[in-house]
Amino acid sequence: MDDRAIVAGQLGRTPRAFGRVAVRCPHGLPAVTEQVPYGPDGGPFPTTYYLTCPHLVAAVARLEAEGGVERWSAAATEDDALAASLTRATEEQRRVRHELAGAVRGTDDGASLDSGIGGSRSPTHLKCLHAHVAFALARPGYELGRQILDDVVEPWPSDGCCSADLRALGTR
Repeated sequence: MDDRAIVAGQLGRTPRAFGRVAVRCPHGLPAVTEQVPYGPDGGPFPTTYYLTCPHLVAAVARLEAEGGVERWSAAATEDDALAASLTRATEEQRRVRHELAGAVRGTDDGASLDSGIGGSRSPTHLKCLHAHVAFALARPGYELGRQILDDVVEPWPSDGCCSADLRALGTR
């Protein structure tokens, strides 16, 4: 299966900084990709784990539109266990980015390798719930991300794969 072609179909564009599929949906198609820290032009790509499943992307977008970023940012500062989970995940994110980059330092001389989840410079302010859900799916044990995912209404389609028509792209 050509995962890159399927992901391009899911996104409606060629994926930038594509590394590999990190998580598949219950129907077997890409749901989360792992991105390399720098694109082909050497520019930083701040998001290590990227949601590609159109259904899950839309479901998280609805959560964000309902004030989810503000609500979960507050929870991450008010709840000690969630704050600790975010701190551990941010440290893991930085370690993973350094590992994925190897000796490459890109146009920013490696500055973005120390960014938090979703490229955040301030880990206590959640920038994008999509990135936290993707991180939780790709790196089990991230409690804050798991709880955000639990807050998503119907993360996977109940009536079949939303990307099933893309399966043919993966066999070309």
